[in-house]
Amino acid sequence: MPDDVWDLPADQQRALRQADGLGFRAPMLATLSKEHPPGAGWVFERKLDGVRVIATREQGKAPRLWSRNQKSMDGSYPEIVEALADQGPDRFVLDGEITAVDGTFSSLQARMHLQDPNRARRTGVEIEAHLFDILVLDEIDVTRLPQSTRHRILDAVVSFDAPLYRSPALEGDPSALLDEACRDGWEGLIAKRSDAPYVVGGRSRDWLKLKCVRDQEFVIGGWTDPSGSRRGLGALLVGYWAGGELRYAGKVGTGYDAATLTMLRDRLDGLAADESPFVDAVREKGQHWVRPELVCAVGFGEWTTDGRLRHPRYQGLRIDKDPADVVREQ
Repeated sequence: MPDDVWDLPADQQRALRQADGLGFRAPMLATLSKEHPPGAGWVFERKLDGVRVIATREQGKAPRLWSRNQKSMDGSYPEIVEALADQGPDRFVLDGEITAVDGTFSSLQARMHLQDPNRARRTGVEIEAHLFDILVLDEIDVTRLPQSTRHRILDAVVSFDAPLYRSPALEGDPSALLDEACRDGWEGLIAKRSDAPYVVGGRSRDWLKLKCVRDQEFVIGGWTDPSGSRRGLGALLVGYWAGGELRYAGKVGTGYDAATLTMLRDRLDGLAADESPFVDAVREKGQHWVRPELVCAVGFGEWTTDGRLRHPRYQGLRIDKDPADVVREQ
């Protein structure tokens, strides 16, 4: 570790705390925004299409990978475990995102449900980890330090060699950066205030999501019978939580291949329920209900005036998301 890692101004020295262990921390979450923050005092990063990862390591032990809802991902991405074990500090808590090398969430689906590292490797889906923050170094909690200082520490203590990458910070006019990101086919940008601390387990306006496309997670509450030559199911019936009630958002009938339809039907049959979990009336032919325990990502055109999704398309299951946390993004 470089000698000057802890060479900090007096006010930042006072912000350091003894870490309460080196295990999982719930990640800081960004707030969806239509307004661009002013460029001064903000940095921008690419919004990645993967799964959030909290990587932890205690001295003398192998690194661990955790999803944002504290599920182990060690078996899904053994290459990342090995890369963190081979280099970096002896004790840490890091924040980042695991993606498929081709950049698509659909490719990552083949690995994210597996717990056997050998099976994960045999999928042939190459993966990488993009690290963008550090919460704990050795036994020191650095979450109260400014974002810019945490970035400097991260760069000093981690060697970024494939499959580990540093999520680069972009600076400049927010509108121009977002326009360029959208032209390049990115999902969008994450804007981060340079002097902000890290809010463990909190959603903050110090981190903003600026999207090029509309998508979000929804809770699966049912499905419809297939028609014609389709097997498995016709459409997923999805919703979101509001005021303690599951509100119906519509049916998602596109975005599936044959293997996905079979996988989903197998998962849904095990969650069968007698009554609808939605507070709203759902009038779809051949409807079946399930316990609202699965979360899926859905891309769509827009929200209709009656609160339904227009042109929705299934993107994949999100086992890293807690159904109770799924709300309509505003």
